[in-house]
Amino acid sequence: MPKHPVSRHVLRPLPLVITLAVALPAFAESSPQSHDHQPVDLTAVQVRATPLPGTTEDLVRPVEVLAGERLDAAKANSLGETVNKLPGVQSSYFGPGVGRPIIRGFDGARVQVLSDGLGAGDVSTVSADHAVSIEPFLAEQIEVLKGPSTLLYGSGAIGGAVNVIDGRIPEAATAEPLHGRAELRGGSVNNERTGMLRLDGTSASGNVVFHFDALHRETGDYDIPGFAESARLLAEEDETPDPATAGTLPNSAVRTDSGALGVSWIGDRGFLGVGYSLFNTRYGVPGHSHEAGDDHDHADAHDGEGHSDEGVHIVMDQRRSELRGGLDELGVFETLRVKFAQTDYTHTEFEGDEVGTVFDNSSKEARVELVHRPWGGWRGAFGAQWSRRDFDAVGAEAFVPATQGSATGLFWIGEREFGPLKLELGARHDRNEIDSAAQALAPQRRTARKFEAKSASAAVKWELNDSFHFSLGLDRAQRVPTAEELFSNGLHVATGTIEIGDDSLGVETANRLELGLRWHSERVQLGMAAYAIKYDDFIYQSTLEPLGEPGSVLTDGGTAVHLWNQANARFRGMEADATIALADNASGGWDLRLFGDIVRGRLDGGGSRDVDLEVFHGEHTHRHAARIALDGNLPRIAPARIGSELSWNRGPWRASVGAVRYMKQDDVAANETTTPGYTLVDAHLAWHKDSAHGNAWEIFLDGSNLLDQEARPHTSFLKDLAPLPGRGIAFGVRAFF
Repeated sequence: MPKHPVSRHVLRPLPLVITLAVALPAFAESSPQSHDHQPVDLTAVQVRATPLPGTTEDLVRPVEVLAGERLDAAKANSLGETVNKLPGVQSSYFGPGVGRPIIRGFDGARVQVLSDGLGAGDVSTVSADHAVSIEPFLAEQIEVLKGPSTLLYGSGAIGGAVNVIDGRIPEAATAEPLHGRAELRGGSVNNERTGMLRLDGTSASGNVVFHFDALHRETGDYDIPGFAESARLLAEEDETPDPATAGTLPNSAVRTDSGALGVSWIGDRGFLGVGYSLFNTRYGVPGHSHEAGDDHDHADAHDGEGHSDEGVHIVMDQRRSELRGGLDELGVFETLRVKFAQTDYTHTEFEGDEVGTVFDNSSKEARVELVHRPWGGWRGAFGAQWSRRDFDAVGAEAFVPATQGSATGLFWIGEREFGPLKLELGARHDRNEIDSAAQALAPQRRTARKFEAKSASAAVKWELNDSFHFSLGLDRAQRVPTAEELFSNGLHVATGTIEIGDDSLGVETANRLELGLRWHSERVQLGMAAYAIKYDDFIYQSTLEPLGEPGSVLTDGGTAVHLWNQANARFRGMEADATIALADNASGGWDLRLFGDIVRGRLDGGGSRDVDLEVFHGEHTHRHAARIALDGNLPRIAPARIGSELSWNRGPWRASVGAVRYMKQDDVAANETTTPGYTLVDAHLAWHKDSAHGNAWEIFLDGSNLLDQEARPHTSFLKDLAPLPGRGIAFGVRAFF
């Protein structure tokens, strides 16, 4: 059972608290306060994901930042959906409760999700139906590092990293003794009701600073255009759906509670702070149910109510304690930063009212960053990172054994300017150990592995003039296999497959070349990048075919068998983003944003190889002889996109309308179906009012999927069972005080 009992009354008074908070500005003292709600110049925002302070304009590596009004407009129920419109970034989808960032075609264990520089502590990489334990609505800044970020964050960031800044442990005194923000919002497509409150304050002495935040969200089953099952799946099953079941996706409701409290002591040369946070969410898994005999099938969409007794839902509970500290001016060192987090996480899968499988994860992580003054012209930072993870899965569908893992990494990153050239170098060495109870799932399997990974990077930026610069990046990054890739053996309900790990997997190595350019004038900002990545021993899940039966799929008891495997692979892609200031006159300010991206991923191993498999079921072991293809397209690669957005502002008003075209994805892997293209149109309208006391109000109206298109992301395991929500209108009020 879960370590932490699930309470449906967590933060129940929150709506009342928020209502009071919204009313608070009217009673605030008349002392003027500064509230800058103008659009944030994102090129000037400090990026905190790197120990060397810099902006997106200064950094050599490609980084995207969401903050201010742009972040407010992008915030969504999941982190993946929040960053989904950044060039080169898309989202996984397993219903509205689950969305993990996909960066340039990489997801899962190759994209690290961070809470202000430390891992989230969840198990969202274990399975596609596991949510990220970070609440985007409480973020004050989100940073996306595109390309290998292993130098900074180790093996799990070989494809990139997403760093969410929430300010839960203050590092400096606030500008006013007390300030904050609150938000109430509702939505039509899923009957959403969300409330959020954030408070930050400083004592009269200026030495004690506190932070408090809380959020409560409830949504019902969301509306869809048409039926849950795709036309292709209905035709394949020769099924005629009941018209009464159209228009709603059953078992797609979500309930989330999140909150945190942090306190810091601020001195003349540093700070020391502690924090505690919780994240609790309950969400349905659409398209999944369990019949007698533990068979896996898609949900019965014909109950007409959307809450089948056999529906699968997940309750996730996380508690996190953190300690952070910093010192400045340490002789030859500019700053010292120390971070530590301990996280207890429980993920419980319910089949109706019965507990199916429970995933427990306890993790500890520590990080030290020491920035040194220029040595021989090089300004840089040393870092050390340590983590430990104790993972356990109990239940009939625990396809991954209990594991204990530890990792230690040392790194250095430095930069130096040579006239118009800025050079960045870095290196990192990691040691990882994984011990497992794999023999409990499959006898005779290895139970422990040790790995070493080495990464190095060189990047240069050439400032041709003040408005035009080129960049060139070269990386050699390594990733060690995860416990799931090594030791899994059993039915993985989320993907509907039997998943078999390979305990002989080795380290994968990525060699990346990237060319980029940025240009800006008084009216235009343009960024472009092209990249190519060659992987040696790329780790992936392969579809198998029985020996002697070409073109068929290997099954065990009627369920497809997938094997974790290694082969060489190549990725290549391009992305571009442009913002054009069309006009700024009596009619208001008019801006046009255009963006697009494309990525392709293919195996490059050549030919095939034969394998002998052991599939362990209960007390029985089934042996299979199969063949693995070592070339062809990789599955669930994000499709190409083009998008545009026209924005306007005049006085207290601002508005925008945009559209993103997702292209048809027909570069598919073996036994993978193509996905039709679709267009998503959205719009935003907000009215902002500053009060006489220095506080502010904002009323907003947001529209999504305004064309009510049937949209099925190619990156989703549920694309034929769960389309994206249909047309929706969200509305609400924000208060800044």
